[in-house]
Amino acid sequence: MSDSQPTIVLVHGAFAESASWNGVIERLGAAYNVVAAANPLRSVAGDASYVRDVMRGIGGPVILVGHSYGGMVITQAAADESSVRALVYVNALCPDTGESALSLSAKFPGSTLADTLVQYPVSTGGNEVAIGQDAYHTQFAADVPADLAALMARTQRPITEQALNDGLSGDPAWRLLPSWFVFGDADNNIPVAAHRFMAERADPRGQREVAGGSHAMAVSRPSEVAETIIEAVRGVS
Repeated sequence: MSDSQPTIVLVHGAFAESASWNGVIERLGAAYNVVAAANPLRSVAGDASYVRDVMRGIGGPVILVGHSYGGMVITQAAADESSVRALVYVNALCPDTGESALSLSAKFPGSTLADTLVQYPVSTGGNEVAIGQDAYHTQFAADVPADLAALMARTQRPITEQALNDGLSGDPAWRLLPSWFVFGDADNNIPVAAHRFMAERADPRGQREVAGGSHAMAVSRPSEVAETIIEAVRGVS
């Protein structure tokens, strides 16, 4: 691998965890340096600060890849960070200034996420939410085998209501950095109309829409996700 080739930093979203990238990492293979960060899912600003710490620990150029709410985080984390070469959005939110995960998900009709959520208070204040295990397969990962979806439901990481309500602060990094998008047309969390809107607004260098792809495409369609990431690496290396 060339010393100038960036490290790929994978940032999961709500109701997933870093192992959700395993299939993508396998397909990227040994030719690429890859780090799957453990996104705290506490607040956009705090989560972005953590991802910046990960980037600075790497100490070289990076490509940020976000899934779902992870798109909020990479957009914030990349701002004014000279090490970031590109952004890749995987069924991800791509916000403009002031937009939140909730506002973007509700911008177009079609999301059924709200009806599947369970919530409970946390000691630091407010609530966090998770997808009910009985609803997880249909809601989050409809094109994933049932036994794997059941495991994902049990290992999902909840997110705070604050994180879902936090708006992006400052100018979005996608205005200055090249971006790539890959998303499914059967995403029950973020309507495909929202994905198309966000991609068109960002004017990406590459865009894939996967027929039948659920919200969990990093698990169900890792080849398409890996191909998109490789395009981004080649596009900036």
